[in-house]
Amino acid sequence: MQDCEIVDLYWARSENAIKETGSKYGAYCRKIAMNIVSNDEDSEECVNDTYLSAWNAMPEDRPQLLAPYLGAIARNHALTLYRKHHSQKRGAGQTSLALDELFEVAASTSTEDEVDMALLSQHINSFLSGISKTDRIAFVRRYFYVDPLSDIASALSMSEPAVKSLLFRLRQKLKTYLAKEGYEL
Repeated sequence: MQDCEIVDLYWARSENAIKETGSKYGAYCRKIAMNIVSNDEDSEECVNDTYLSAWNAMPEDRPQLLAPYLGAIARNHALTLYRKHHSQKRGAGQTSLALDELFEVAASTSTEDEVDMALLSQHINSFLSGISKTDRIAFVRRYFYVDPLSDIASALSMSEPAVKSLLFRLRQKLKTYLAKEGYEL
């Protein structure tokens, strides 16, 4: 089934939208979540939360490409779950958890922060468009999909140390690029 047909199912509020999303993108979302939470049950929870979020958001959004849309949702759910689990392990996590909750509230209410994030996103996209395909693949797989170095190395036919070195150089180039663009870190 094509993405536009799946989106139409969401807009029609058909339960088949979830079924079709799961059959086409379930493994994709599960891999993204698993890279972050490293647990089958947690990754399955993230995937289910992704479907619910897509169900709730779809009347407002009509994404052209469903894979990156769902991937971003799955990634955000996995990162939230990861933070929750890891903040609880640090001294019962109350201080860390409280600060995280405060940050989420502050970040979501500040228009200035939202503008900064949008600007940063534009700068990163511009940076990515100016680098080689191999560099772009390594960067996105590591910093968006949170793929392990071994998976990236295998996909790019490189050694892990070479990928590690490549990513270090890309981070340095990005830092220089952002400074040149006037973006304050």
